[in-house]
Amino acid sequence: MRIGLYPGTFDPITLGHIDIIRRASALVDKLVIGVAINRDKGPLFSLEERVAMIEAECAKLSEQTGTEIVAHPFENLLIDCARDVGAQIIVRGLRAVADFEYEFQMVGMNRALDSSIETVFLMAEARHQAIASKLVKEIARLGGDVSTFVTPLVESELRRQLGK
Repeated sequence: MRIGLYPGTFDPITLGHIDIIRRASALVDKLVIGVAINRDKGPLFSLEERVAMIEAECAKLSEQTGTEIVAHPFENLLIDCARDVGAQIIVRGLRAVADFEYEFQMVGMNRALDSSIETVFLMAEARHQAIASKLVKEIARLGGDVSTFVTPLVESELRRQLGK
């Protein structure tokens, strides 16, 4: 069984993330969505809320693709999380050249820690490439329309969380 790990904070999960999950599902039998606890980022949503949104959105994708998709919170090194879930590949999404520089360094470090785990880069469809959770939260905070960036469930959760 080929297992992939797609890590991130997912605060909140966006259509860009969902596009990467859909594409990654074609490459593996099981896709683990590694939900980083990452207290340093000060997420808007609690870990439990982020996991619940991911599970709700990925249930539909799992049915459509036939790939098992599960959420897995983690707070350790990414490479250790990959080992914990039995992943042979780490899936990373790229939006722009700026992402590549950071990801390139991360791949080098991960390969030094465990050369048996490959990293695969996927780009979201062009219409989703500019979407970033940070910007979605900012638009929502300022009362803007985020419906083209997130699912209706996530939009509703953003409004609830922000009192909008």
